[in-house]
Amino acid sequence: VQLQASGGGLVQAGGSLRLSCAASGWRFSNGVVGWFRQAPGKDRAFVAAVRWSGGSAPSADFVKGRFTISRDKSKNTAYLQINSLKPEDTAVYYCAAVDRSNRQIFSQLALASTYDYWGQGTLVTVSS
Repeated sequence: VQLQASGGGLVQAGGSLRLSCAASGWRFSNGVVGWFRQAPGKDRAFVAAVRWSGGSAPSADFVKGRFTISRDKSKNTAYLQINSLKPEDTAVYYCAAVDRSNRQIFSQLALASTYDYWGQGTLVTVSS
């Protein structure tokens, strides 16, 4: 499985971006794709996850109302829509995937160590 993240860029505060995570070699219908971000000088932080088969998945508290995660199975692509961008959203955004989803994995989707595959990251810079 290879993941290719894209869609980052420089935007003004209040703007929007849609990040994409294209997966190749993805043949597992029961997996999960997660988004993480790493701001300068900070640890990598969980943003949100989406189950490839559908259903609920966890997200961080800060995403409520501004971030939307989705996936298009026909395109093998996951998306992270970010609206009303703030300077504190500036970070490298990474997508990650795990090709199975059981109760243990589902309970640990906010942990980077749960994921087996990682994309290279896409930089989002928000100017004030």
